[in-house]
Amino acid sequence: MKKQRRIFLRILLLVVFLAAVALAIPSLRERIFYQTEQLWIKVDYILHPPEENLFTPATPVPGGSGQNPAALTPTITATPSPNPVVPTATPTLTPTPIPEQVSLKGVIYQTQKGFYNFCAPANLFMALTYWGWRGDVNEIGAYLKPYNEDKNVMPYEMANYVQEKTDFEIITRYGGTIDLLKRLIAAGYPVLIEKGTYSRDITGKISWMGHYNVITGYDDAEQVFITQDSLLSQDYKISYDLITSEWRGFNYVFQVIYPLDHTESVLAVLGDYVDEVTSYQIAATTASNEAVALSGNDQFHAWFNRGTSLQLLQDYYGSAAAFDQAFQLLPLLEKDSRPWRIVWYQTGPYFSYYYTGRYQDLVALATTTIDAATQPYFEESFYWRAMGYAALGDMTSAKTDFCTSLKYHKDFPPTLEQMQNLGLSDCP
Repeated sequence: MKKQRRIFLRILLLVVFLAAVALAIPSLRERIFYQTEQLWIKVDYILHPPEENLFTPATPVPGGSGQNPAALTPTITATPSPNPVVPTATPTLTPTPIPEQVSLKGVIYQTQKGFYNFCAPANLFMALTYWGWRGDVNEIGAYLKPYNEDKNVMPYEMANYVQEKTDFEIITRYGGTIDLLKRLIAAGYPVLIEKGTYSRDITGKISWMGHYNVITGYDDAEQVFITQDSLLSQDYKISYDLITSEWRGFNYVFQVIYPLDHTESVLAVLGDYVDEVTSYQIAATTASNEAVALSGNDQFHAWFNRGTSLQLLQDYYGSAAAFDQAFQLLPLLEKDSRPWRIVWYQTGPYFSYYYTGRYQDLVALATTTIDAATQPYFEESFYWRAMGYAALGDMTSAKTDFCTSLKYHKDFPPTLEQMQNLGLSDCP
């Protein structure tokens, strides 16, 4: 018995010694920590399935549930963009036929493989290289993701990089169409879109998540777009029908980058989309029609898109009603296909609940979003939960969340501004 005990102790000491040696070697230490973290994420997903952690509005807008969206007329009070694109003439969509097939060349392909959540920097890099830009993709990443594990990059953050760090122009609009994508490509302009797709996440499970694509071509004969997909491959073909379904997950948002001297050409192709508010109205109408015509996940996204569009139009009560309807549909969807990550990427509900005084719902939604992720690196969700706590008078919790927001996005402007407005001291 004593002999067996001595053998056990020797083995234990050897294991401890080998572990200490491994931890002393930086490359091995990082690998061990990474694998341990991945294992914990998988275990946590099994114990707490995020697709079952759903938000239910406690105080829905009266009349919101079950309404025909076409009957919900938005109140248009949108504030103009601080940097609007001002055309010198009123452009209209040209009736000139476009080619049946176009494939733009010049994009330098950039993979995101090996870099989880590096989709946005990779795609912005590709979109810029079409115009001869030869910067460093890692510099883009450092700008877009000050905290390396940040789960999402918003379109406005992509636009900020282009405007602040390059000599190019960029325009962001919602409510795009397949025809508009083709016309832009035919005119020589690749299009950057954000969409929702089903892909294998770090737990090995296929689930819905956000993804950017650079579209560089199309072929009417095959009914496909040619995309530079940072996750899959270059010149990746995707059908018109599938890209419509995936693009719907992000309210048909699109971005076009172009040199300053191409402004008039871009505006001529954009037509009605030159005006930012008009694009929100187009998106709202599309969402209203689809909410009536579609079912299942597509109907959920249509209601969510209506909420997003009305929020952009600053019709907060109308948008809150639409978001309520979307969240009430979510539990009815197939569990494995639920887009439970949607508030990681789109924060419209936070705006709507805050500006309609629904602070409890705001806090509950942010908490649901944060709790559903093993690594809740969302500066926006912590910011908005802090705003809800502050409105409810809980300044201690507000400051904690504001500081967490800054941890995941250093010098996040909204957080710094609100902490100053509220007279909160600096974070420890």
